[in-house]
Amino acid sequence: MGSQPLKVSVIFGTRPEAIKLCPLILALRAYPDRFAVHVCVTGQHRQMLDQVLEVFDVIPDTDLAIMQPNQSLAALTSRALAAVDRYLAERSPDLVVVQGDTTTVFTAALAAFFRRIRVAHVEAGLRTWNRFSPFPEEISRVFVSRLADHHFAPTEGAKNNLLREGVEERTVAITGNTVIDALQIALRKVKAAPPLILGLPKEIMGNRKKPLVLITGHRRENFGSGMESICGAIATLAARFEDVEFVYPVHLNPNVREPVFRMLGCRPNVHLIEPLPYLPFVALMQRSTLILTDSGGVQEEAPSMGKPVLVMRDTTERPEGVEAGTIRLVGSDETRIVEGVSELLTDQKLYKHMSGARNPYGDGKACERIVELLSSRQ
Repeated sequence: MGSQPLKVSVIFGTRPEAIKLCPLILALRAYPDRFAVHVCVTGQHRQMLDQVLEVFDVIPDTDLAIMQPNQSLAALTSRALAAVDRYLAERSPDLVVVQGDTTTVFTAALAAFFRRIRVAHVEAGLRTWNRFSPFPEEISRVFVSRLADHHFAPTEGAKNNLLREGVEERTVAITGNTVIDALQIALRKVKAAPPLILGLPKEIMGNRKKPLVLITGHRRENFGSGMESICGAIATLAARFEDVEFVYPVHLNPNVREPVFRMLGCRPNVHLIEPLPYLPFVALMQRSTLILTDSGGVQEEAPSMGKPVLVMRDTTERPEGVEAGTIRLVGSDETRIVEGVSELLTDQKLYKHMSGARNPYGDGKACERIVELLSSRQ
C-alpha cells in the first residue's frame, strides 16, 4: 500500500446504511496506518440517521444535507449526484465505500465512476429480478454492480447473482453481512443498559410471557392499497388475538402514517409509537415473539435472535432466509397476512421450526474480512 494510507470515503445517507457501515468505519479506523477514513453523509434519513451515528459514536466529517420536503426521486437523485460530485472533487479519495441499494448509494457510485475513483460495494449482489420490487432499490443495486470495482457479497447466492451478470469473479468476495456485526455490538449495549421504549407501557417489555408481534412497514411499493390491506390485516389479528400485543413503530412518511393511524389508532392492543432509535428497536426485536415487516434489514437481523419473520412483500432480494426457513413471504394481501400470523401464534411446531432455523447471513466477522480484503487488493 506504500507509505501513505489509502484515502477512503465512506458515503451513506439512510438509517439502514448507517447501521451496516458504522461497524466497518470502526474496523477501518482501527488501522490508521492502512486507511485514512473520511465519513460523508447525504442526510437522506435525517433524524433516523443521526440516532444510529450516536450509537456507534461516528461523527460525519461532511454532511451534504440534501433532503427537501416532498421531493421526487428524480429531484433527489439529481441533487445527490451534484452534491456528492462536489464532495469528491474537494476530497479526492482513492476509494469510495457504499452499502446497499438507496439513491445515495447509486449516486455516490456514479459520481465516483465519473471521476475514475474506485468503488467498493458492501452487500453486493442481492436481486429479486423484478425491477419494480423493491422500487427503486432493485435497479439501484443493478446499476451499482456495473460501476463497482470491489463487490462484497453477503452470501454465496449473492455472489452467484453477480457472476450471472458478468461481474469478474476476482472482484467478488463472500464476507457475510455487516448487519450481524452491528447487531452483536447493539445486543451487548442493550444487555448492559436496557433502553426505554418511548410510547410503550413498561409492563409490555417486562411481561415476556405475553406474545408480542412487532410490525414495521414503509416500502414505497406498498403505498396506497397495500398499506390499507396491511392495516386491515393487523386490525383483524388484534381483534382475534386480544391477549397479543401488536407494536408498530410508525414510519414518518405520511403515506404510511395516514392509513395506520386512521385504521389502527383505536385498537387497545395495538400500540402505535414513533420510529425508534436503533438500540430500543433491537431491544424490541429481542422481546418480540414474531416480526411482521417489509424491511430488508430486519430479515437479516431477526434470525440471529431466533425470531420468525413474515415479509409483507411478494419478492425478496434475500432468498437465503426463505430457503433456511426463518422467513416467509406473505405479500401485502390481507388474507395471507392474517393466516401467516395466526399460524405462528397457534402452531407451536411451525413456530419452533422457524425460530430454530439457521441464520444464513454471517457470523459477525464481515467487517474484519472486508478490511483484510481491502488491504490485500491495493
